[in-house]
Amino acid sequence: MTWEAWFAVAVVMLVIGSLALTKIGADVVLVGGVTLLLLTGVLTPAEALVGLSNEGMVTVGVLYVVAAGLRETGAISWLVQGVLGRPRSLARAQFRMMAPVLGMSAFLNNTPVVAMFMPAVNEWAHRNRLPISKLLIPLSYAAILGGTCTLIGTSTNLVVNGLMLEQGGMAGFGMFEIAWVGLPCALVGMIYLMSLGRWLLPDRRPVMSDLDDPREYTVEMSVESSSPLVGKTIEVAGLRHLPGMYLLEIERDDEILPAIAPHQRLQAGDRLVFVGVVDSVVDLQRFRGLVPASDQVFKLDVPRPERSLMEAVVSDSCPMVGKSIREGRFRSRYNAAVIAVGRNGERIGRKIGDIVLRPGDTLLMEADPSFAERQHNSRDFFLVSQVPDSHPLRQDRALIAIAILIGMVLAVTLEWLPMLQAAMAATGLMLVTRCINSGVARTAVDWKVLIAIAASFALGLALEKTGAARFIAGNLVALAQGDPWVTLAVVYLVTMVFTELITNNAAAVLMFPIALSTSQALGVDFTPFAIAIMMAASASFSTPIGYQTNLMVYGPGGYRFTDFFRVGIPLNLLVATVTISLAPLVWSF
Repeated sequence: MTWEAWFAVAVVMLVIGSLALTKIGADVVLVGGVTLLLLTGVLTPAEALVGLSNEGMVTVGVLYVVAAGLRETGAISWLVQGVLGRPRSLARAQFRMMAPVLGMSAFLNNTPVVAMFMPAVNEWAHRNRLPISKLLIPLSYAAILGGTCTLIGTSTNLVVNGLMLEQGGMAGFGMFEIAWVGLPCALVGMIYLMSLGRWLLPDRRPVMSDLDDPREYTVEMSVESSSPLVGKTIEVAGLRHLPGMYLLEIERDDEILPAIAPHQRLQAGDRLVFVGVVDSVVDLQRFRGLVPASDQVFKLDVPRPERSLMEAVVSDSCPMVGKSIREGRFRSRYNAAVIAVGRNGERIGRKIGDIVLRPGDTLLMEADPSFAERQHNSRDFFLVSQVPDSHPLRQDRALIAIAILIGMVLAVTLEWLPMLQAAMAATGLMLVTRCINSGVARTAVDWKVLIAIAASFALGLALEKTGAARFIAGNLVALAQGDPWVTLAVVYLVTMVFTELITNNAAAVLMFPIALSTSQALGVDFTPFAIAIMMAASASFSTPIGYQTNLMVYGPGGYRFTDFFRVGIPLNLLVATVTISLAPLVWSF
């Protein structure tokens, strides 16, 4: 190998070591590796930036906006309640999540499936008090495993099939032919993740839990007449075990129901009294069919989707002290509606409008974002602050958002549009139909993930360009010494390693001619080798940089690089064992 090839290998090893042994962000480490290759001339500026124009990377960025549109309209809650439900254990939770993801990924691009499920799983985990770190790696892995079950499940399968038709002069595969190996691998993978993998996944929870927040509010919510919660029990509606909050009582037809049984059914017009912390109040506001019981919320000048929740402490010089919220005309005076009052953890047994304010009371209000700026230097309040991510959802547009998502999926499935074009069209429709505004769309994109994906493309290109990858692959395959089974195993393992270091498609393209010439020299059928390349190039579990869905869950799951080693290497070996054992039996040498 040339010095450039050795240097490229050294940089890749340095990057992997830094990701595994330090806490430096993946985007910083990867960009640092690309910078070294650029400064030494191994990569040209155009080659170093090739990932920024990659269609897959841009698609991921666009899909963040589509997912934000689903979140902002409350469509995510529909997905949570309709598909994910309320699991009784972590294993059941993982199964209820992985089964639909695996099925969808067999026919759809993995990236939009993960992008669609990520915010839903995050909200679902929070509501059910499940550690998100136990769910996001299985989400990514389920999408990858599902893609191995059909010819169109992943682009790698199509690339290898195309190479068989063009270079090998072979017939290629049918739609479900690869399922002879892909489906057993998917089932083994799911069983592993729900059993041994469940213990290998990290359990990372915030140091401060929701229940540690000393600001406890009493908040009243009303069940709308058209609410989907009408007729459901407290348990089924998901209102029984809210994190950091509990249902204190129900007021129905001027009657108080203080002891709330899990089987108690909700009726239209019920006033539900909750006690809990501010983060849980935000979650409560996003339940479809629940609205603040105070009618003052609907009399504000600013449209609800443009408001946020504000917290403020009443000062002793506030003119509202000694007056009730209704008597002091709070809404008219401050253009804000009080939805909850906190008083040193004390239960205030009055409706919001009848509460007489005292100095030191903490108010939770719905107002436009400029409220905090207007009252920043006011003597009426202390510690005025906006609650992050607390604006009400545009629930009247949830059906529109779901229709846009279904349209995007159908356009790709029926091959009317490529993935990037379909995602961009969906994003445009989300903005035009006001499912999401431009400000939220800009902040929805996770730029750290996109930079990491783009930089990983450049590192893979360096291994290809310098010939390092081909040299390593050729020498490793030669070690098999002519035994078909051993050669198949080596081809699989080498492809698997390259997939973790360079892109999956690049690994497949690199290994295809080596495997083809090797099978011809041995005088055996190439089909098992093609299956091995398909499976190995798709089965990227051991590093977050090997596949873009792994990178997508890396940050939100709070993972470390070594988490993928610990969970992914056994899964890689399981899938390798199943593939190497079954492929020659289904398609004999």
